[in-house]
Amino acid sequence: MITAAEALVRLKEGNKRFVADETGSDKLRNSSRRPELVAKQEPFAIILGCSDSRVPAELVFDQGLGDLFVIRVAGNIVAPSQVASVEYCAEQFKTQLVVVMGHTNCGAISATLSELNIPADERSENLHAIVNRIRPSVETLLETDLVNRPDELLIAAVRSNVRACVSHLQHGSRVLEQLAVSNGLQIVGAEYSLETGKVEFFDNELNVAAE
Repeated sequence: MITAAEALVRLKEGNKRFVADETGSDKLRNSSRRPELVAKQEPFAIILGCSDSRVPAELVFDQGLGDLFVIRVAGNIVAPSQVASVEYCAEQFKTQLVVVMGHTNCGAISATLSELNIPADERSENLHAIVNRIRPSVETLLETDLVNRPDELLIAAVRSNVRACVSHLQHGSRVLEQLAVSNGLQIVGAEYSLETGKVEFFDNELNVAAE
């Protein structure tokens, strides 16, 4: 299994190909790879990303069958089932890199900001599960002058949510904390730009040496 640093480089190189429109178009449907994946898998990275249809991790990072263990949920929130999924892959397959990837113009974040600005009795009951997970990372932003600049508020909220999710995984799971010590597990944040196709990794959260 490749190290977290090697996995990060591999993701960055794949995203560069995606942005340059130089991707391997047959990677996701390569029939020659399927037989070798029947009995086992060795994903080199775990991606916790948003369910948004415009952000498919395998395409964004130009990876194929068996390369990525992808967990997708609106707002890339960290709930018990997402933590368990990350733990499962990291333990079972010894995958060393976890990427929490948000994206620009995230509808789940925008919906959360809207829900927090209306009376509680008028909020959607069905959105509670998502809103309540995102709320702690964005509430303080609503106390700043960003409330008068909605575009900037959304940008800040997306990034704040990613950082909160990274922190939750880093410090909210005994299993992941132990794997960080024993197996070199690294958890980093990133943001995908819908406008450019580029993935920006948050340097202040990187603990791995990657060029």
